[in-house]
Amino acid sequence: MATKKATGGHVPLDSKTADKLLDLLGSDNEFRRLFKKDAAAALTKVGYAPAKDLPAQDFGKVGRIAPKAEIMAARTQLKSYLESPFTFKRCSDCFEAGNVATTLRRK
Repeated sequence: MATKKATGGHVPLDSKTADKLLDLLGSDNEFRRLFKKDAAAALTKVGYAPAKDLPAQDFGKVGRIAPKAEIMAARTQLKSYLESPFTFKRCSDCFEAGNVATTLRRK
């Protein structure tokens, strides 16, 4: 089966990878620190291949990561966005504290 490319040429997360990412961002402090420091490494840890599909510089940086509760409250919307065939660039905005729901409404 061919991998569905996003409009920007990136590959969206599959359902399993999106779930794992959101599970860890909503529960694991060590993973959250890694995600904030190096999103590409965090994505690799959950099974995504950013070196091939998503250059690290395209993901952006999270200044202040959203609290676990904020991520979990927006989980359905986040998962839908992560799996969508749209450009993955600046997706890190979706994980900024206090901005998760607002950012997803704009995407």
